[in-house]
Amino acid sequence: MMDLTSLKLIAAVAIFFIAAVAGWFPFRKKALSLAKFDFPRGEALACGIFLGAALIHMLSNANYNFSQLGIHYPLAFLLCGVSFLLLLLLEHLSSEISEHEGKNTASVALLAVIMLAIHSLFEGAALGLSGSLSTAVLILIAILAHKWAASFSLAVQINKSDVSFKLGIVAFAIFTVMTPIGILLGNSIVNFSGQSFIEPIFTAIAAGTFLYIGTLHGLKRSVMIERCCNLRDFSFVIIGFGLMALVALWT
Repeated sequence: MMDLTSLKLIAAVAIFFIAAVAGWFPFRKKALSLAKFDFPRGEALACGIFLGAALIHMLSNANYNFSQLGIHYPLAFLLCGVSFLLLLLLEHLSSEISEHEGKNTASVALLAVIMLAIHSLFEGAALGLSGSLSTAVLILIAILAHKWAASFSLAVQINKSDVSFKLGIVAFAIFTVMTPIGILLGNSIVNFSGQSFIEPIFTAIAAGTFLYIGTLHGLKRSVMIERCCNLRDFSFVIIGFGLMALVALWT
């Protein structure tokens, strides 16, 4: 049976490969009309898993670890809220810039790269910090369910913008390596940090990014807003959340 560390290493390679391949075509074709690339039920399932992972697993683990270190202030919830609000602020800034300067400006594309790179780093860290095989597998499924679409969409946005081709390649390359870096970083923290503040801090911040991805990422285009009245799509959110609730019985 595969051990947890091997799964994390395989996941890092697989996620990098999927992100790179999904973004290759827009760079090859300099796509002009490929912005809509959807997999609604897969994204809905991922949203449910992200939401469940944040609320049921990661926040409770971070809060418990802080209490074990003698901190009884709800620091885990504070860090989670700060990371959530920071990502929301970045998305609002991107929306504001796009309204005033146009969707194809370099600043909008580069802000999207920054925001998705932050997402990617902390979703990778969450996988790397996972302490059980079942939790790691479900987080990996959630990442894979949305990573290819996010990668493709970002590559399209970069190629539609005023960003130079070389800068676009560099920016996209940074995005593709952030999740693998997060996985390796999270796994290193688990293996070498011992009883330190580093693990609960990373877990709480990652919980905030998961909470954001599972609820408001994309603002009015998010699954929770755009598809909440479509019961078939929304049922996959419930399934994803339910899976994380079931996993909590064995972890």
